[in-house]
Amino acid sequence: MTDQEINAAIAEACDIVAQEKWGPIYKTPHGWVVECPQFATDLNAMHEAEKYLPIKKILTYFKKLEKSTDYWFMATARQRAEAFLKTLGKWEEAE
Repeated sequence: MTDQEINAAIAEACDIVAQEKWGPIYKTPHGWVVECPQFATDLNAMHEAEKYLPIKKILTYFKKLEKSTDYWFMATARQRAEAFLKTLGKWEEAE
């Protein structure tokens, strides 16, 4: 998945996107914005997204994250984004 696809999929999974007549807007901790949070490259954005994981899925998320890095707490935003989407069954492999 591209960064843009990842960002859109996570925004949708977190239910922080709304459609307005001029296009989508996104809810952030600072209010509604026009630009999608950059989950694939921003650890702060991923930290916010992780708060939306259902409690029953958190262990699965960390197991998937562990597969991409030896130390999950040192994972990049992209590694976290991929694990997040895989945990929710929304990851799409590149063709």
